Amino acid sequence: MPRREQPKTEFLKSLLQEKAITLDAYQHLIKEESIDAVEKILAAQGQISEEVMARARGKAFGLPYEDLIGRKVDQTVLRNIPLEVATHYQVAVFDLKGDVLLVALVNATDLKAQEAVEFLAREKGLKVHYVITTPRAYQGIIKQYGSLGTEAKEALDVAAGKFAPTAKEKVEGMEEVVKAAPVSKMVSAILKHAVEARASDIHIEPVFNETRVRYRIDGELHTSLVLPKYIHSAIVSRVKVLADLKIDETRVPQDGRIRVEIEGREIDFRISTLPLYSNEKVVMRILDTAEGVPTLEDLGFEGKNLTVMRDNIDKPHGMFLVTGPTGSGKSTTLYAILNILNSEGVNIVTLEDPVEYYLKGVNQSQVRPEVGYTFASGLRSILRQDPDTVMVGEIRDNETAELAIHAALTGHIVLSTLHTNDAFGAMPRFIDMKVEPFLIASTLNVVVAQRLVRKMCQFCKEPFEAPDTLVQEVRKELEPVRKNLPATVKLDAPFTFWRGKGCQRCGGEGYGGRTAIAEVLGVSEELKAIVASGARYDQIRDAFNRQGMLTLKQDGIVKAIAGITTIEEVLSATKE
Repeated sequence: MPRREQPKTEFLKSLLQEKAITLDAYQHLIKEESIDAVEKILAAQGQISEEVMARARGKAFGLPYEDLIGRKVDQTVLRNIPLEVATHYQVAVFDLKGDVLLVALVNATDLKAQEAVEFLAREKGLKVHYVITTPRAYQGIIKQYGSLGTEAKEALDVAAGKFAPTAKEKVEGMEEVVKAAPVSKMVSAILKHAVEARASDIHIEPVFNETRVRYRIDGELHTSLVLPKYIHSAIVSRVKVLADLKIDETRVPQDGRIRVEIEGREIDFRISTLPLYSNEKVVMRILDTAEGVPTLEDLGFEGKNLTVMRDNIDKPHGMFLVTGPTGSGKSTTLYAILNILNSEGVNIVTLEDPVEYYLKGVNQSQVRPEVGYTFASGLRSILRQDPDTVMVGEIRDNETAELAIHAALTGHIVLSTLHTNDAFGAMPRFIDMKVEPFLIASTLNVVVAQRLVRKMCQFCKEPFEAPDTLVQEVRKELEPVRKNLPATVKLDAPFTFWRGKGCQRCGGEGYGGRTAIAEVLGVSEELKAIVASGARYDQIRDAFNRQGMLTLKQDGIVKAIAGITTIEEVLSATKE
């Protein structure tokens, strides 16, 4: 392969100069047959960023690197290369300057891709200028072949002639509307663009004379699309058909599920309809089964918090509780723990409402209160299934609490969630449910309280000078746990706060993704005595402080100082 020998050497030299690989790695990789083989090895290791790899690839083939993250491309420019060609050959047209077509390549060794592009350009009397870009940037341009607004407008133009009512007319024959291609296409576009935007939920809601489509991204709702009111019933009915719900039942809420393949990934949508005064609202929770369950580290648990959690996961029996409000990531944390416990020799049974992620090797059951299958009745049945580990989606009442406690007492690992504001309120909450204090002390291993905060965009984060009042508040909060802080946080020296300036990569938001902040309360012998004697909240908190752990707010502040999130996010998530 003499033709590729020079690019391979240049590629590796560039990575060595960037300090992306060591000299030992260079000497090992230079023996590989081709640059393609080298790239496969480095990609499998996952240690080098896409940008660094793309720059090195560009130098190897004498092509300039172009950062196209967030680049908006006009539809008239995109039409120069059909979508089928762009996706098949992994090429992306991003600009037209005079008679020169600017095209980004992902794989510079694919000569067939260049031949296809040049053939299309010659047909239009154009020349081609190539650059190298990252796979992520390429995907961002491909997604612009028909944005959500464009696709919705095209579908509406067709639908308006059929379904737009006159002043005195009402839309009839909903079955016909549902089968109509424009409505089907519009719903597909809404689902696809929600997944591309990393949304967790889709809201389709009637608002006066409009239908509003909103996506929840990193915990915040953003309006994505506004449609005329006459199309609302057709969209809702199309969603119901996909979820196998009753189209003609609009008086009561309904729940269902849709599985759709989007860009080669299996995506589950959990559907919930709600009757409103004038129409129905639909909310769809997006569950990306292709991504799998994240690890505890992925979720943001670290340091002593992670150590205490892992120590308690390894215990042979007892209860592991996660607390927090709705939407704080409790279920995802439990799934991460189940993944750790899941093995060939263990029988794990879950009772959920509803099942969110399907885990291979785990027996997952969904409660159905309408037929009398509740958490309490289901837990009784589960305990006759010879389980080693039991996960109960939520402890809501005395009966479920007592069954869960007794399961933990009889040699089972029990995972569950509880609605309390912090870790210290879990034991008093059990006592409120009429559970005997000595039983709580005997079975509870650990309580994790958590919240989700938005992660700062790492591409545009910048330091800023915080007001003195904020600095004083932070010092006051951290002073009692001075000895327990990471070495990177020094209270006697100035520390830096960060914020996201906003860039193309984060859509101007300054944030991208979310992480957990947490407080982890291990039930020590001291705590068992406190719980057995009545579980006073202030005594539990004092014992927690003596354990040398950080509260939710303190953990959040440490993450803000580290530049993971912003101090505003932390204060907002932990305000009382």
